[in-house]
Amino acid sequence: MEHLMGLLRIRVYKGVNLAIRDVVSSDPYVVIRMGKQKLKTRVVNKSVNPEWNEELTLSIADPTLPIKLLVYDHDTFSLDDKMGDAEFEIGPFLEALKMRLSGLPSGTIITKVHPSRQNCLSEESTITWTDGKLVQNLCLRLRNVESGEIELQLEWIDIPGSRGI
Repeated sequence: MEHLMGLLRIRVYKGVNLAIRDVVSSDPYVVIRMGKQKLKTRVVNKSVNPEWNEELTLSIADPTLPIKLLVYDHDTFSLDDKMGDAEFEIGPFLEALKMRLSGLPSGTIITKVHPSRQNCLSEESTITWTDGKLVQNLCLRLRNVESGEIELQLEWIDIPGSRGI
């Protein structure tokens, strides 16, 4: 517990214009990896615009590790097909967290992360103070695939007894 910095809650909202891997549609699910941790959403059947609305929680010990997001098409009788991948860093999010903000009005924008060739952002990502918590909304463009984006949200959770930020 003392080697952990805290927990990162990842809300996987939805996929937009995902690639078709079956005859007419796909059965997508998302896998999030960081180091040896691996989390997975449920499978949404027959949809290229799935809505998961699921919360996944990673324990953060080394914030320099990238978080990898992989999208797969679930197949019953064969290996699951890859539907793209993305990668993002939590560095800017942790920098905003180090500011130790409190007492700000809900909806205050702390900083913005712009899309570039080094990240998979499809649009500008804002880090905001919302209801007493630091939150970052991300829209990630999938790589190694013809189309697709995944919308998610990051939220930090402090845990008692951790080494903190």
